Amino acid sequence: MQVLEGLKQSIIEGDESKAAQFADRAVVEGIDAKTVLDEALIAGMNVVGERFRSHDIFLPEVLLAAKAMYAALAKIRPLFVKGEMPLLGRVVIGSVQGDLHDIGKNLVGIMLEGAGFEVIDIGTDVAPERFVDEAVAHGAGVIGMSALLTTTMPGMGRVITILKERGLIGKIKVIIGGAPVNEEFCREIGADAYCFDAANSVATVKKLLQIAH
Repeated sequence: MQVLEGLKQSIIEGDESKAAQFADRAVVEGIDAKTVLDEALIAGMNVVGERFRSHDIFLPEVLLAAKAMYAALAKIRPLFVKGEMPLLGRVVIGSVQGDLHDIGKNLVGIMLEGAGFEVIDIGTDVAPERFVDEAVAHGAGVIGMSALLTTTMPGMGRVITILKERGLIGKIKVIIGGAPVNEEFCREIGADAYCFDAANSVATVKKLLQIAH
């Protein structure tokens, strides 16, 4: 579909105004919001992510692509509400204390919302206690934590410790992700799952909450 390809390319190129225009066209043409999300926004950011990992582009280009994606998302977000997608559960997400990076976290949030979850995004530089407090306050079944710096990773372990102290292990599941994080670290701190990208996060949350795919 021409509009979707144009939207995807505008995100890859980091063209904010073009992305908004294509998203408007997608709405006018009545393209399903999930199709726009999957085939244009997420597909575009996946290309950007691959190029970033292989050092073909650098952080400034990734930030421009993210801005273009948010411009498009603002246009299609009302369609998710209109679609009355059933609420599958609530997830609290944030970047751990000391970490101000949020592109990966934001993409995970978008994909979870697109899949039918209510996402409570508590932002960046989040203290361990706040992750737990927010999850309890909102009745969330999952906490998702992101870190891009090795120095901030220990904060993830502290969240697990607080859950243990409050008797919430098993009641609130924990997923972790980010460039320096891996499966071994996940096991080491006792998190429920390590997610290697945004799409994997959705599948993982569904599995943890025992929701059929």
